[in-house]
Amino acid sequence: GGPRAVGRAAAQRAGAFRNRPITALAGTMIAMPAPTPSKNPSLRERFQALRNLPPFLRQIWQASPWLATASLGLRVIRALLPVGMLYVGKLIIDAALLLSRHEAGFPPFSEALSSGLLNPLLVLLALEFGLAIASDLLGRIVSYADTLLSELFTNATSVRLMEHAAELDLEDFEDPDLQDKLDRARRQTMGRMNLMSQLFGQVQDAITVASLAVGLLVYAPWLILLLAVALVPAFIGESHFNAAGYSLNFQWTPERRQLDYLRQIGASVETAKEVKIFNLHRFLIDRYRFLADKFFQANRRLARKRAFWGTLLAALGTLGYYTAYAYIAWRTVRGDFSIGDLTFLAGSFLRLRQLLEGLLIGFSQVASQALYLDDLFSFFQIQPEIHSRTDAVPVPQPIILGFVFDNVGFRYPEAERWAVRHLSFELRAGEVLALVGENGAGKTTLVKLLARLYDPDEGRILLDGRDLRDYDLDDLRANMGVIFQDFVRYNLTAGENIGVGLVGAMDDQTRIRDAARRGMADEVIAGLPDGYDQLIGRRFKQGVDLSGGQWQKIAIARAYMRDAQVMILDEPTAALDARAEFEVFQRFKELSDNRTAVLISHRFSSVRMADRILVLAEGRLEASGTHAELMAQGGRYAELFELQAAGYR
Repeated sequence: GGPRAVGRAAAQRAGAFRNRPITALAGTMIAMPAPTPSKNPSLRERFQALRNLPPFLRQIWQASPWLATASLGLRVIRALLPVGMLYVGKLIIDAALLLSRHEAGFPPFSEALSSGLLNPLLVLLALEFGLAIASDLLGRIVSYADTLLSELFTNATSVRLMEHAAELDLEDFEDPDLQDKLDRARRQTMGRMNLMSQLFGQVQDAITVASLAVGLLVYAPWLILLLAVALVPAFIGESHFNAAGYSLNFQWTPERRQLDYLRQIGASVETAKEVKIFNLHRFLIDRYRFLADKFFQANRRLARKRAFWGTLLAALGTLGYYTAYAYIAWRTVRGDFSIGDLTFLAGSFLRLRQLLEGLLIGFSQVASQALYLDDLFSFFQIQPEIHSRTDAVPVPQPIILGFVFDNVGFRYPEAERWAVRHLSFELRAGEVLALVGENGAGKTTLVKLLARLYDPDEGRILLDGRDLRDYDLDDLRANMGVIFQDFVRYNLTAGENIGVGLVGAMDDQTRIRDAARRGMADEVIAGLPDGYDQLIGRRFKQGVDLSGGQWQKIAIARAYMRDAQVMILDEPTAALDARAEFEVFQRFKELSDNRTAVLISHRFSSVRMADRILVLAEGRLEASGTHAELMAQGGRYAELFELQAAGYR
């Protein structure tokens, strides 16, 4: 339809490559087009991505305030334990050295124990043991809380993703670039919870760093400055390679979707017959290997650079640590520090170095992961173009006049050719209208416009004299029963497969059985082992698969679930033989009294029962009339009808 609220420009950039296949013949791969332009974020963009953290943390809090508080609070307590353990360790060493210098010589263990000489040392050992147990216990509780919080967050975000996807326009799902965005967003619902642990861990490490730094400041303040300077190069390197990793993943999103697709069609029950008959497995495997190898090579190049530069830059941090270690050892030899001080300072500096390095690298990783959150939140920012107006009105009950297409034109996004144009006709209330025409004539597009899955680019569609956009969207669709030719085969029970036509009546067995009878699916269901409770489809072990014609009868029954004023059948009988299709349409005609109906079929013999037939060609209305009138005119309809009739003679 009109301009997209978000994402249309990106779709244009996706451009030609999205529709260009990778060619593979007899195991020989032909050169693949270059991957889509990478999104290589600048340093400024990486820092700007941190704006995603507040909404991310709000979502975590909303998932479970209690678990979020517990996880963060316990981490704060645990953050103070390392400095406590190091200091207690210093006291233990000093106490042990003091005991070793006992004037009368150290007595036997039992005597020393009974005399209380070992009490200070034993208390310190017990204290360190208690701190170690507490640290381990807190770590396990934090891990437990994080696991539960991760599941709740993933579930809540997945639900929100599905809810938002349900609000988007059909156009969004037919746009390859937005499909890439949806794919990245879907991955983020599953892969971003380590960011929460990392953020909370950063808080914990920052508190530990502050507590250790206080100790070092007492002894040698300049050591902290030395450590910080030594770690800056490693931080810059890590930041660079994190951004490069994001750029690589962003760049290869279309190819990863192709890999997922190849995995699916190469090993699925839906494609198994054709893959075997046409011996396609080698073709699919070669194509998968080619794409996977390209992705692997790109990852390996990045990993090599990261390993080389990471090692080099990390060595600077190691040099800073040993410079400080040498200084502490020299001060100890001079007598400025005790052996316990040496142990405390060396341990503190080592831990501080590890924590500071972790904080700096962690900050870089957080900034990088915040870039991935862009994929999730940018998807949530896509706004549907087709929605109900604030002053929307309900659909008339009943419809009095019907629909009017007034010079309607529509072109799919990025398409050069108009799908339909200059389309003007009436669909009168209570009329059964048939649409015929060759493939690409615009029949299904017309139905999509009627159901307001799209809005016209030109002209308007009226319902009882009022623009279709004036009506409440949910109410409009609730008044339509539509079955498209590519209907969904739900791996649910037979009753549920029909009940999805009106979710609010999913438990109304009487209504479901009546819909099955109307759609001629009752005979199909009667032959199932568990009847309406039988799981159908091949995905699950207990499922029973149906033939194409049986599935179509289930889908047609689905349309009868609704007490809709407008019924639309878009070639729903393609898998039925001519007799079965005629019976379905005859039943439909009988049940369509006082309903407005639209039929699409390639079998002209079946549409003869329609009150009026529209002949579409290249998106334009070529002729209109009853079967007899169109045959008398001798145009395209008569020609196609005679061609079909000749096939039956």
